[in-house]
Amino acid sequence: MNICMVGAGYVGLVSAACFSEFGWRVACVDKDPDRVNMLRRGEIPIFEPGLETMVSRNTKAGRLSFETDIADAVSQADLVFLAVGTPMRRGDGHADLSYVYSALEDLAPHLEGFTVITTKSTVPVGTSREIERRLKVLRPDADFAVCSNPEFLREGSAIQDFTHPDRVLVGFDDPRAREVMERVYQPLALRKAPVIFVSRESAELAKYAANAFLAMKISFINEISDLCEAVEANVQEVAQAIGADKRIGDKFLHPGPGYGGSCFPKDVSALIRTGRESKYPVSLVEQVQTVNDERKIAMASRVREVFGGQLQGKTVAVLGVTFKPNTDDMRDAPSLIILPMLREWGAGLRAYDPEGRKNAETMIEDVEWCDSAADAVRDADGLLVLTEWNEFRALDLEEIKRAMSGDVLVDLRNVYSPEDATHAGFRYHGLGRKN
Repeated sequence: MNICMVGAGYVGLVSAACFSEFGWRVACVDKDPDRVNMLRRGEIPIFEPGLETMVSRNTKAGRLSFETDIADAVSQADLVFLAVGTPMRRGDGHADLSYVYSALEDLAPHLEGFTVITTKSTVPVGTSREIERRLKVLRPDADFAVCSNPEFLREGSAIQDFTHPDRVLVGFDDPRAREVMERVYQPLALRKAPVIFVSRESAELAKYAANAFLAMKISFINEISDLCEAVEANVQEVAQAIGADKRIGDKFLHPGPGYGGSCFPKDVSALIRTGRESKYPVSLVEQVQTVNDERKIAMASRVREVFGGQLQGKTVAVLGVTFKPNTDDMRDAPSLIILPMLREWGAGLRAYDPEGRKNAETMIEDVEWCDSAADAVRDADGLLVLTEWNEFRALDLEEIKRAMSGDVLVDLRNVYSPEDATHAGFRYHGLGRKN
């Protein structure tokens, strides 16, 4: 089977690499010549564990190629995936589909024979039908079908999620398209991965609903965390207790400074917009968004409170700035709200992140970037943990304390135990536990 993957961003690149690993021939097309040339040299523009090795292996095997010219890739394809960006549109919070529709105009002239056009990008309900309508205008003679195949990849574990999914979701209304999609996912079906076929509208809505539900769990546990502090309960014990219930599950029940990343903020916003336009507002999801926005501001205020309300002249060492570990993604990271607020209140910031520095340097001003945690904490008045990278868990807290001039440790990911931190000489402040 020949596949054309339109878009060599996060979703497109990971999907292209994994499909080629299944044995399919994949041409990954992107308009950015610098990105394409980089990928041809074996350089990966994003940080994702295992991706560089997979891309290299399949490129050398001739199953994976990177192109700027869409013509040949589409004309030879049995299946075209649209994996272009659908960022939040300014002003109304809806998904911006301009890249999707631009890709349609580029590929339409080159369709040959029966071709399945499938959205990998997260798109609002009704997009598949609009794609179909536009393609019929652009190429009334073309033989094609449109499917929705949303991705459910977590940054930092995307390859594992693709090759061992909880489910594969396909929205279709043409039996021929179903046959093609069954074939492309046959390697996963052989591993007993559930491949679920539904209507296109159901597939499109399910993606938004899934991310909104996970975002809700995060906002929920963050509010429970604050309540735990008020009543002297322990949020980790509460989370363990409710997470043991199979109807709830233990994932996404970890308090923190709020969710971020490329999916949750924009998908929650788009679902809210869809509800309002359909005159069925999703008020619960709207509150999730409000809680998350307020959470980031509250966490900045908490840091200031720990310092007695005075940050002027204080140096704060920051460990982690990406929205989660095992990624270099800074999109909607809590650090983008928290750190500028600390700077505005007079704090000097020294930060270290294992992978996020390159992106963060262009997004956060007035930060001294360090090459290690040890460099960041040297002579600092306080330590702020924003991202739970594994290497931070292994730090010697007593050694860290000796390198600092102050004794404040604000742990917004509950990486450390209060007992260990206190024993090392810190005034420890975590989330949802007695400090």
